[in-house]
Amino acid sequence: MAKPMTKTQLVAALAEEMGTDKKAAGAALDAITGLITREVSGGGAVTLPGVGKIYCRERPERMVRNPATGEQFKKEADKVVKMTIAKALKDSVNG
Repeated sequence: MAKPMTKTQLVAALAEEMGTDKKAAGAALDAITGLITREVSGGGAVTLPGVGKIYCRERPERMVRNPATGEQFKKEADKVVKMTIAKALKDSVNG
């Protein structure tokens, strides 16, 4: 598996794709990240066309086990961020 693209590499590629400088591309990336974070943390969802949908899901209270000791304990209900990948992206990766 290839190494994941770093933020610096992503900003450089975005700047090249947009035909602008890295500062503007970095600001655009930061703005998009901020918007997604604000929307999902507020209970909403964001759909990135061709990429997928990012949303927050609530997990109920449940029993979990400590793998080191085997002790079971109750874990409180919490929230987890999920992403459903778009079919177009799956299809492009698979063939």
